[in-house]
Amino acid sequence: MMMVSDDCLVECKIDDDDSDADNGGEEQINTPPPPPEFASKAATPVPKPPTPPTAPATPLPTCPVNRDPYGINQHLKVEVSDVLAEPVTPRSIDQVWLYSVVGFERARIWTYRCLSLLLAVPLALLCGISLAILACLHVWFVVPCVQLSNTFLPCLRSLCMCTVNTFISPFCTSLALCCSQIAISLSNKDWHQMKDKENV
Repeated sequence: MMMVSDDCLVECKIDDDDSDADNGGEEQINTPPPPPEFASKAATPVPKPPTPPTAPATPLPTCPVNRDPYGINQHLKVEVSDVLAEPVTPRSIDQVWLYSVVGFERARIWTYRCLSLLLAVPLALLCGISLAILACLHVWFVVPCVQLSNTFLPCLRSLCMCTVNTFISPFCTSLALCCSQIAISLSNKDWHQMKDKENV
């Protein structure tokens, strides 16, 4: 047998006098609220007042976290230990070494920042213009020339092959046959004279 806890029990109050007077003698059943275990805990959302439309803000370019995603400037990662190194003996004072390292880093970083402040935008514009010129030449000159060459070269090739087979090949064949009949013979005297000249 299953026992029911007292929390699940609901007390129903029925007032016959009030219901008869209000409804003209009709019976009305009052439904109690559900127990706390079954009641929905989410409150009903309050409607928000409509916000007036705002003009869309122009998005600013965000700097990526990794400014060298393809690693084309990995060789420029220079640290102090790549340039400055002090042996065990002789050693300088610790404060001298510390200030030297700090001075090296600050000078490197701030010199780069100042130079990039002056030169980064003009050089970036120059690189962009150069790439745009290269892209324009590639699209409108190089590729059309290659495609036209691929179209006309087979015709020129057949014309050149016909010219070679008709004129140049018979001439070279005849000249080779004529030269193949030439023979050079050396006597012993000539052979000894050549050897003497080589020894001298």
